[in-house]
Order: sequence, then C-alpha cells, then structure tokens
Amino acid sequence: MQDELLFEIGTEEIPAGYILPAMHQLEKLMEEKLSSLSLSYSSLKALATPRRLVVSVRGLAAQQPDREEEVLGPPKKAAFTQDGQPTQAAIGFARSRGVGVESLQIAQTPKGDYLMVRVAEKGRPTPELLAELLPEIVTGLSFPKSMRWGSGRISFARPIQWLLAVYNGKIVPFVLDQTASGNNTEGHRFMGRGPFSASGLADYLETLRRAEVMVDPAERRAAVLAEITRAASEVDGTILPDEELVNTVCNLVEKPFAICGTFEERFLALPREVLITSMREHQKYFAVVDKAGRLMPHFIAVNNTQTRNPDVVRQGHERVIRARLSDAMFFFQEDSKTPLAQRVDALKGVVFHSLLGTSYEKMERFRELAVSLARQLAPESADAVARAATLCKADIVTEMVGEFPSLQGVMGQKYALLSGESPEVAEALFTHYLPRHADDELPRDTVGALVGMADRLDTVCGCFGVGLSPTGTADPYGLRRHALAVIRILGSTRLHLDLPAAVALALELLKDKISRTREETALEVLDFFQTRLQRLLLTEGFDHETITAVLTAGCRDVVDAADKVRALHEFRQSPDFPSLATAFKRVINIAQGAEPGEVDPALFQYGEENILYQSAQLMKSQVNQALESRDYPGVCKALASLRGPVDAYFEKVMVMAEDAALRRNRLALLLSISQTFLLMADFSKITTS
Repeated sequence: MQDELLFEIGTEEIPAGYILPAMHQLEKLMEEKLSSLSLSYSSLKALATPRRLVVSVRGLAAQQPDREEEVLGPPKKAAFTQDGQPTQAAIGFARSRGVGVESLQIAQTPKGDYLMVRVAEKGRPTPELLAELLPEIVTGLSFPKSMRWGSGRISFARPIQWLLAVYNGKIVPFVLDQTASGNNTEGHRFMGRGPFSASGLADYLETLRRAEVMVDPAERRAAVLAEITRAASEVDGTILPDEELVNTVCNLVEKPFAICGTFEERFLALPREVLITSMREHQKYFAVVDKAGRLMPHFIAVNNTQTRNPDVVRQGHERVIRARLSDAMFFFQEDSKTPLAQRVDALKGVVFHSLLGTSYEKMERFRELAVSLARQLAPESADAVARAATLCKADIVTEMVGEFPSLQGVMGQKYALLSGESPEVAEALFTHYLPRHADDELPRDTVGALVGMADRLDTVCGCFGVGLSPTGTADPYGLRRHALAVIRILGSTRLHLDLPAAVALALELLKDKISRTREETALEVLDFFQTRLQRLLLTEGFDHETITAVLTAGCRDVVDAADKVRALHEFRQSPDFPSLATAFKRVINIAQGAEPGEVDPALFQYGEENILYQSAQLMKSQVNQALESRDYPGVCKALASLRGPVDAYFEKVMVMAEDAALRRNRLALLLSISQTFLLMADFSKITTS
C-alpha cells in the first residue's frame, strides 16, 4: 500500500503473558518515535501472535518536514569582551554551527542571556529515518524476563528469527545483531511454513491466513471461543466462563483447534474449585458444565495444530489430566486426615517477612486486632472472629495449597467444614481474602470482613513500620491494594470503624517488630488511607474540591467521610450554594487564628449580633442532632439556615473593633460557628465565583 510501513519482529514462541503488553508497548513506542521525528501518519495498528510482534503505519509521510532549530551557545558574558568583541567561545560556537559570528543572536532564558543561532535543518527521507528508528524500537521493548542468544548482544523475550520491514513495498534495510531485515515472513510453524513475501498489511494478513496464522488477537480470540464452544457441544455441555483463561489460550496459539476429552467420574468427588484449578493452572484446559451448571467429566484442550488423528491427541490429553487429578485426589485425602486446628502450630515455621516474623506471629497480632474491632462493631461476632482469625492461615501448610497457592482460603473453608467448624467460621476463612483484586466480590459476612480488615491493617502498618512503604509505582507488597480493600469493605458493610484507633492498636501490637516511631508511622499510614479514599471517590465521579473539603476536616470514619462527600456534592448543586459558601468561607477565614473563648451576649452592640448568636445556637443544635443520626443532608440544611444572619451580621458589624473586649467577643462567636462548619467540611477549600 502507498505510504505504508509494515514491520514484523519474528521470534521463537513468546510467553503468553508477555504478548499483549509487548504489543501495546510496540504501538506506543512507534507513536513516540514518529512524533519525535515529526513524521505524520493517518493510522497506526499493532498486532501479535506467540511468534511475532507486528505494527502497521498507514499514510506515513515520505519525508520529514524542513524545520528551523534554535541552538543555544555560551552565556553572553562569556561570548564578548567589554568592548563588544567576540571571544573564542563565540567564534568556536559559530564555527561549530557553520555560520559567521554576525549570525549569532542573543536569547533571553530563565538563566540569563545566551548566544543563539537559528539553524535550518532539511527534512530527511522517511526510509533513511526508518532504518535508524526500527532497530531502536526492537531494543526499546521490555519484558519481565529477557534473554541473549548465540553471539548476539541484544536481549529480547525470545530469540529473534526474522525481521520484516517494508515501506511503500520496498525493504527498509538494516541489520540487528546478525539478523538482516527483509520482506519475508513465516507462516505457522507446522502447518504453513514459509517464507512468504509481504508488502503491506492487507496482503500480509491474507497471506498468513492461508499459512494458518491469525495475526489479529481479536480475531484469534473469537476463533478460540468458537472452537471451545463447538468442542463442548459434542458432549451436550457448555464452557465454564473463564475470561482470563480465554485470553491466555489466545496467546498460546497462532490458530486454535479444540478437542474434547474425558476423565473418570470418580474425580467429580473432588471440590469443584480443585477440579477447575487442576485443569486450568497446569494444562490450560477449560472445564465443561451441563445445563444446570454442574461440572461434567469432560474438559476442552486447545491445540496449536490440527491433528490427523484426534483420538490419539485426545488420549494424550486424558493421560495428562488423569495424572493431575490423581495427584489432587491424593492431596485432598491426605489433607482431610488432619483437622485444620492441628495445623495452626505449623505456621511457626512459615516466614511471613524476615522483619515482621512468622505467619503464626502475624496471626496472633491480627487476631487480637480483629477481636477488638468485633467488640466495638459487632460484639455478637467476637467469638467467631477469634476462631476464624486463628484458623484462617492454616491451609497454607496443606498439600493442596502447596500445589495450588490460588486455592488458599478456598481449601481453608472446605477443610474447616470437614473438621467440624461452624459454617460461619468456615465461610470467613475464604471471605477474609476478598476482595482479591479490583473487580472481585466483597465479603458479605461480618466475620470475614472483620478478619480481612485486621489482616490487611497488620500488613500495611507492619510494612510502613519497617520502612517498606510504596515508592512511586513500586508496591511489591500490594499495600495500595490492601488499603483500598479495607476502604471498600467498610463502604460495603457500613461498619463505622475508628481508623486512627485501629491503626494505633495495630502498631501497638507490632511494637516489637517495627523500627520507626509509632507516631510517625501512624501519620503516614493514615495519610496513605486518606489518599486511597480520595482516589476512590474521584473514580466515583465526585470532584476534587468537594472531596478535599470533607477529608481536610477529618477522616476518622471512612463511611462517614464518603457519606459527607455525597451530601456535600448534592448540597453544591443548589443555586444558593455559591453565596452560602462565600459566607462560610468568610466566617472561617476571619476566625482563623482566633483564641477560643465564651461568647458574652452582654457585649453585643447590634441586633444582628444577637440574631446571629441565637441562630448559631439553634444551628449547632440541629447539626449535632443530624450528626448523631448521620443525616449529612440534614447537616447541610442546618448550615444553610445561617446564611441570612451571617450576611446581615457582616453588613452591620465590624469584627475587628478597636475595643479589645468587643473584638475578642466577636471573634469568639465566629470561631464557634466555624468549628460547627468544620464538623461537616472545610469550606475554605471550595472556590466560588
């Protein structure tokens, strides 16, 4: 195609988890490189399979535009003598840019006056630029793990086997290590080997389709879904939905071919989660369910090649899954022989963190914290919380969780029921891990919620206490995720937790482990939680000013803070709010720094003072009553009632009177009012126009 660049990096099979991130990197890098060279284009698209990363740029300009560049030289004071003669610095700068001294100009910069020359730079042809740009693209891609091979010096996810680089149908010539660019690609490793030539994306895609390769991940994903659905229908079943596994399989094959296999029905006696995990984690097999959603003794495997004899391939898959499920059955039977409570002591041999002790020590800490939270928030659940906290990490030392770490909590619940624990305690062993990720469900039971929050508070406080707080984008211990989980659980359960008190208790329990002062650590942890709450509220559509006004006034209770933000957000929609906010801010600003004191009505000189005083007393009573019932719209309504008296007061009364007694009395009145305002929000943080 005219004015089209097609670039393909052909490799050995890249790990499935690397492919989509690398494809997005390739697209972004190409955009950045072209932009930096001022090369315009109409569209850019990246594609990928396990053996190739591809990018197509259409409408790419044939030449870089001419441009004029301003080049700074030495400072003016170093470039000329006192009588205005050029120094060697000026002469050398002019010579280096190919101009005479008379062409030099003076540019004013933040650092002072500097010599400057305008240099016209003629645009270079695009093929010439691409020959330099494309190798930089390859070396600019990063992966979780890279390798070097042979005598080459570059590293990549897997060895590079070929490079296709064509612009306007012509090869863009360059050599990367020992691999030279060309116009040939390879088809499917087993069903459509090449080489095949390509000059643009359209013929490239069609050529590879004939060579049994689906280059577009979206097309390949649709083919995977169609194949596994077809294979499951052979046994009158349907695929158990698993988006993550679909995405993984899509990046394991260049063209999918599904086959349905069978396993012995005796394995259906295993817990459902064990069966599914055994199939998906090791073998990437899909589970099959009947119309009622029950697991069937079948699985779907997706192959990268079409087989001549499906029965032989099916039997191979069945042999593998039989061995896997036999192992799982053995683990389950062996684990079931020991009650979960008898495994708790084994946690003494499991290190949670070298600075924070064993998993047993951690359990003892967050158990005490969880029981304390339960006594405050749900006294009837205290005994169940204590039992659940004691047992919730015991499944770490079971054979099943050792083989499948993702089943932690799931197996805890199963083994707890087999051990005779109450359903309430058993459920909490699973739900205390919720949410496990951003889109996960939240615990619906109070016991699991309390244990989960205590566990996470111990982790966050402990890591901050030993200097392991997140830095930049690095958060190796998932502390942001833990803090956000606590906030989301509180919002879901409507539990009114005193967060500073909970953090203080967590740090008290950690006192023998942490290396920083508890006071300093508590401030950082609370600020960390407030930042997470602020960002969560922003994602829910509330504006920054409203959130800041509420959180600045105080954030002891996450549920209350979020409710106040919602109420203030609605309050701000009122057409009267701008004038109300102006009055509130005026009170707060004038009262700022005033010393607290009793208001003496005997010192009032104007009727407006008495009216404001009486109105403020009534308003304060209404606010306190509304706060007690957590009626935050009611708080806003009570605050709004003071607008008229405040406006009238400021029109008539000079607050900063010359008489010291009058001044103190008037400031005391405004300070009392501002303190009531701050029970809701710091209105000085809200701009009005």
